[in-house]
Amino acid sequence: MLLRLVNATVHYHKVAALRGVDIVVPADGIVTIIGANGAGKTTTLRAISGLVKLSDGEIWFGGERIDGLAPEAIVGRGIAHVPEGRRIFPDLTVEENLRTGAYLRRDKKGIESDLEMVFERFPRLRERRRQWARTMSGGEQQMLAIGRALMARPKLLLLDEPSMGLAPVIVQEIAAIIEEINRQGVPVVLVEQNAELALQLADYAYVLETGGTALEGVARDLHENDHVRQAYLGG
Repeated sequence: MLLRLVNATVHYHKVAALRGVDIVVPADGIVTIIGANGAGKTTTLRAISGLVKLSDGEIWFGGERIDGLAPEAIVGRGIAHVPEGRRIFPDLTVEENLRTGAYLRRDKKGIESDLEMVFERFPRLRERRRQWARTMSGGEQQMLAIGRALMARPKLLLLDEPSMGLAPVIVQEIAAIIEEINRQGVPVVLVEQNAELALQLADYAYVLETGGTALEGVARDLHENDHVRQAYLGG
């Protein structure tokens, strides 16, 4: 077990966004969290990253409790978060954006090696390394956001809605990238509104509804679950 949420509860003012959520992420594979808008998916990732604080419960990573740590300390322990909407730096170049992902690192040779690795994985980023990030397409910006996260050498990658707003052909390209990253040894927690895509990619899945865990199980089994099919897969 790499990551574990125990009774994770988050309040925004007096409103519970997460209510006693338990999630386990192994040291390999892809775990997905699906659910309707407002179900608590993004809040779960933000809690793992330290961007919101738990009202109750615990978060453990690599055998150490991390809830209560500052976000930069959590990044330093090996958790990289690609947020919803990509959140690149529009007025930096592609290469400058990528280098911000390594801001906690001091191994200059390793950084240069990883930059080359990202360019090999994303040839379009190499072609556009001097281009302003704001001038790139949505799909290219998503690749940039993922590449920036990889520059941190993560032990765990959190992806929030990576397919959002992208054309179907680009969605499939991003899906292939996620699978390749995972095959190369980086476990992934994937939040996706596109439940069909998420259940195709994932090994295990959690379904959140109104801040709580409604269902969990092997992803291919949940894909055939009547409730999941009716609520999230169009029947």
